[in-house]
Amino acid sequence: MDLEKRPPLDEREPEQPPTAPQPQAEGCLAVAIRIPVRIVVLVLVVPVRLVWDALAVCGRFLYLRGLRPVGRAFAWLGRTLIVTPLTWLFEHVITPVALGITTVTEWLLKAVFVWPWVGLWRYVVAPVGRGLAWLGRMLVVIPAVWLYAAVLTPIGHGIAWLARGIAAGAAMAGRGIGACLVWLLKAVFVWPWVGLWRYVVVPVGRGLAWLGRMLIVIPAVWLYAAVLTPIGHGIAWLARGIGTVLATLGRWIFVVPAVALWRWVLAPVGRGIAVVAREVFDAFGHAWRIAGHISLVVGRFLGRLLRWLFVDPVRWVYRAVLTPVGHVLRDGVWRPAARAVKDAGRATRQALAGVRQSVRDARADVRRMLFGTPKERVPVGAAVAEPAPVPVARREPDTPGARTLGSSTTALTKD
Repeated sequence: MDLEKRPPLDEREPEQPPTAPQPQAEGCLAVAIRIPVRIVVLVLVVPVRLVWDALAVCGRFLYLRGLRPVGRAFAWLGRTLIVTPLTWLFEHVITPVALGITTVTEWLLKAVFVWPWVGLWRYVVAPVGRGLAWLGRMLVVIPAVWLYAAVLTPIGHGIAWLARGIAAGAAMAGRGIGACLVWLLKAVFVWPWVGLWRYVVVPVGRGLAWLGRMLIVIPAVWLYAAVLTPIGHGIAWLARGIGTVLATLGRWIFVVPAVALWRWVLAPVGRGIAVVAREVFDAFGHAWRIAGHISLVVGRFLGRLLRWLFVDPVRWVYRAVLTPVGHVLRDGVWRPAARAVKDAGRATRQALAGVRQSVRDARADVRRMLFGTPKERVPVGAAVAEPAPVPVARREPDTPGARTLGSSTTALTKD
């Protein structure tokens, strides 16, 4: 419990924010070995980093320009030669065949195993069962119900009334006999044992308990308090003294030398090794980063040199030579040839369309000449419309209609 009186909130001093721990000063050993170790590690790491970056660039170039296009080509080839044919085969051959086999098998199984049993059940078993059920109800159930309601139920009620009377008389006689038997059993088996326990066993047990307490318990308590307890205290004091002596000897023989060895030998050596290892590890990280910058500079220089030697000349040739030549070929050769081919194709298509239309018209004229004009179907109940005028072909001269198979002057072929 806090019994001191606290000052009011306005008079309390503001709490200071926790300050960050100050960085510990480095020892002279770390400062002394840092620069030489970093120089040596930098000399060892720079070639490794250059080789590593070169391998990384080559691997990236090989992956982007070699493995990935080849993989895509193989994927397209596998998809074109294997996946697409197998898909078409599965969709248009295997699936219809399997569906047909499944349908035929299902139909056969139904025809062999299902439909006969369904017909047997529907047209044989069910009608016979209904007839047997009606016959059993008429011959067995209805007579049995009448026998139960008209004969067995009155007989059962009479037997029950007679049994209730007999049971009531037997119960009255049984109660008197039972009371006599209970009193006789208590007098023979219960009351003698209760008297033996109350007036013989209990007094004898209490006397034996008092005698045992006076002869055994009280002497044993006195022996423990007056003899065994002082002897135990003495043995405990002697063991405590011997343990203290042995602990002191063990401390001076084993613990103090081990602590001194750890404090003055192992701990300083471990700290020195830790400092050296930390500086070597930091030097490797520092050297790896510096080597990365050096490798970046060397890579940029080599990339710019390769661009000056190969890329810029090729780009200049493409822009100054190949592009004008390509434009001349495109404007002077390719486009006129393509335009001529398109015009020829268009003219050919028009000529083919005209020939196709002429053939259609000729076929229609021949059909009309042989079979006549087909009659128009008029629905039942519809008003008869005015016959539409038949257009006259422009290519044929205006001549009177000739006799055809559809028009005849004989009485047998008139409509």
